[in-house]
Amino acid sequence: EVAGQLGLRFHPCRGSMDLGESGGGLPPDRVVEDIDSILAATDEAIQRFHNPAPGSMLRIAVGPCSPFSVSQRLIRESAALARRRNVRLHTHIAETLDEESYCQSTFNRRPLELLEDLGFLGPDVWLAHCVHVDDADIRQMAATHTAVAWCPTSNMRLGSGFAPAREMIDAGVQVGLAVDGSASNDSGNLLAEARQAMLTTRGRKGPASMSARQALRVATRGGAACLGRDDVGSLQVGKRADIALFATDGLAFRGAEGDPVAALVFCNPGPVQHLFVEGKPVVHEGHLVNLSEATMIWA
Repeated sequence: EVAGQLGLRFHPCRGSMDLGESGGGLPPDRVVEDIDSILAATDEAIQRFHNPAPGSMLRIAVGPCSPFSVSQRLIRESAALARRRNVRLHTHIAETLDEESYCQSTFNRRPLELLEDLGFLGPDVWLAHCVHVDDADIRQMAATHTAVAWCPTSNMRLGSGFAPAREMIDAGVQVGLAVDGSASNDSGNLLAEARQAMLTTRGRKGPASMSARQALRVATRGGAACLGRDDVGSLQVGKRADIALFATDGLAFRGAEGDPVAALVFCNPGPVQHLFVEGKPVVHEGHLVNLSEATMIWA
């Protein structure tokens, strides 16, 4: 409802966890649900809210949380439900070495191998993190057209490691950018994420490994690919009018030597000045148009 009031496109996942501590999982038992309730509530959310039409402002995805918080049955049945309803699938995978050890000891599989066994890879899937993946995993993601939401700030904040995003992109994997969440990324600034992505890649692979334009492409077209959308992500005739405008004429951007894209990615990631979604103003001169910022801060 609030996303609609703001005027944003919204792609929420109906998340789920059914494997609590008593069953060998990580989350406390008090926060998990039973499988039948999860699947019923997820199906209801899809039928009630999902809009598959071109230019849709609201689409629902199915999102079992992670291998150490959901059962194999839930992963498999979530995939079946999503494909029956023709919606996308999402989960967090290969984020930490502890997760890899858990999958090896519990399933005798690496995280990506487990998803493959359970039918949770494909062109309708995007995976968060993919920090601890090897060459075989990357080839499998490319072959199955599985997308990746790269979360460099979260991965560094938590000390999880560095996702081999350059290697994934070079292999043909669709890679987008994400902030993970407020528990592991305090700013939630996607422009800052693009800068972080570029710098961490250069730190790993050298100064020629990612340009400002390549980082911006991952943040825009890559994000659209993760969400399975070909109607947003770039400024082209026939696509939806989703446009973000940033000011790069201040002193904070003078180090970029006149290149506005370099200024945007290399310099201070300032706030958006004007934002249009579906051609309608959402932010004007740095402030929300449709809702009170003070109300949202204290909500």
